[in-house]
Amino acid sequence: MQNTLSSVSMRRISLTSFVILLTVALSACGFQLRGVADLAFKNLFIQGNKLSISKDLVRTFKTNGIQIVEKPEDAELLLELLSESNQKRIQALSGGGLVREYELIYLVNFRVREANSPTWGPVQTIRGRRDFSYDDTALLGKAEEENKLNSDMRNDAIRELQRRLSAIRPAAAQK
Repeated sequence: MQNTLSSVSMRRISLTSFVILLTVALSACGFQLRGVADLAFKNLFIQGNKLSISKDLVRTFKTNGIQIVEKPEDAELLLELLSESNQKRIQALSGGGLVREYELIYLVNFRVREANSPTWGPVQTIRGRRDFSYDDTALLGKAEEENKLNSDMRNDAIRELQRRLSAIRPAAAQK
């Protein structure tokens, strides 16, 4: 009985030590949970085409405290979503001529303008790229992998768009 009790307490001590060690290691390497973006504007008007990222983009802005307004006159910054495209290119073939590797490319084009400016900024492009191996014998699994990679590229594009917008300091916000 005594042996079992000491075994349980040794496991608890080991687990506690592991958790403390893990916490110290994560904090020492500079790990931080992703916080909210440092955006200099508080409201945004989004116009243009409805893209596959539109809904998630709006949700991300709202999470960061940015209000999406209905009229351009109410916005500090205007964002126009122009286009997006998905491309799939063959990267490698087997000796028998079967596809073994694809390259997936996701592009988003947009432009930005400050509310007090009559001219739009230049068209900007965000480009995501992933490679993935392909196997005809695992069609369902590879289709799921391709969908996941495309989803990851769209999420990366949202984060990149947010980073680019964080560099913009509207004149109204600088006063």
